Amino acid sequence: MEKESKYRHEFKYFISEQEIEILRSRLSVVASLDPHVIDSGQYTIRSLYFDNFCDRCYYENENGVDPREKYRIRIYNGSTDFIALECKRKERGKTLKSSCNISEDECRDLIQGKPPAVFTDKRAPLLKTSVLMYDELLLPKVIVEYDRIPYIYPLGNVRITFDTNIRSSSDISGFLEKRIPSRPILQSGHHILEVKYDEFLPDHIKTVLELGSLSQTAFSKYYLCRKFYNGGLS
Repeated sequence: MEKESKYRHEFKYFISEQEIEILRSRLSVVASLDPHVIDSGQYTIRSLYFDNFCDRCYYENENGVDPREKYRIRIYNGSTDFIALECKRKERGKTLKSSCNISEDECRDLIQGKPPAVFTDKRAPLLKTSVLMYDELLLPKVIVEYDRIPYIYPLGNVRITFDTNIRSSSDISGFLEKRIPSRPILQSGHHILEVKYDEFLPDHIKTVLELGSLSQTAFSKYYLCRKFYNGGLS
């Protein structure tokens, strides 16, 4: 199954634990937790990011190239029941994510740097990834894992997420294991807030999110992991 979304606004901010508690208290009145959360009120996201032989994705992020794209495999709560291959495109301040489901065997091939023979496959993200693995030596580079607390609001298709305990792992071969060794990429108590929406952000949601102390960032988790806590570029 392939999923194509529309271009969406996306803003990211560094946020403290205290600020998270303030915003969660406010959001609980006007928004709902995503129904996919587990009993703890969150879920764990693990992504395996790819880059080519000259680390184009990394440097395009660093230099703010527009448009730019990133490629990743994503699983949830350490489970292989649902494995998604995603291409995320950033263009003129908006993002577009296309994704498709892949099998565990296809995932293991990609982890090992083996491009699948999918030139007749209708899943565009898999086809594009395969072509780049042949043409640009696109390979898995780093694992990014974090715990997400997600809130949703239907008007404007708003999604507000608190990504906590962001960590990195170089254990690429163990991507599908239930648990993997990792290390934090931010100082203790520092996390990331993401605000995503379609055409507009309702005024009352905007008011709820106003703190006056949030620090906006344009850098991706992939960039942060490779730059600061994964031994640099390899």
